[in-house]
Amino acid sequence: MSRIGRLPIAIPATVDVTIDGRNVTVSGPKGTLRRSLHPDITVSREDGTLVVTRPTEQKTHKQLHGLTRTLVSNMVVGVTDGYRKGLEITGVGYRAALSGRKLTLNLGYSHPIEIDPPDGISFELENPTRLAVVGIDKELVGQIAARVRSTRKPEPYKGKGVRYAGERIRRKAGKAGKIGGKK
Repeated sequence: MSRIGRLPIAIPATVDVTIDGRNVTVSGPKGTLRRSLHPDITVSREDGTLVVTRPTEQKTHKQLHGLTRTLVSNMVVGVTDGYRKGLEITGVGYRAALSGRKLTLNLGYSHPIEIDPPDGISFELENPTRLAVVGIDKELVGQIAARVRSTRKPEPYKGKGVRYAGERIRRKAGKAGKIGGKK
């Protein structure tokens, strides 16, 4: 049995879960999330918790078991606490600014880069070189953070660019000088 899949999902008192066949809707203080699950996997409510079960011991069912449990658990955590992904900007003159909901990045290109967040996502600016992507959908928060990072990935020589908070960049040595002069 899947170690992750067999764990029950606790439902806090502030969260309302509706199971309609394949569709699961989770509502909480921060918002509402909906997801359509695989038809072979069943989600049921038992004693204030959600239990995910699979029909057989086939490899695909084992894989879907843990995945489905994690997806539903992420929905419950998202509507109660929300998700946050931090980003750091490194480089001389590199900075971020908010104009309304839109994020404007100056990353050494000839033009500023503007990123318009989708519904349910917002940007928070701690200072011009630290920002966070905030939302209730873990998958969407990670996707938007990856899109911001891809505007200028950190390079290995000076470490300039946009990186995740706490991400370690493997640095390379620069150009080796000539030994002994010219011949």
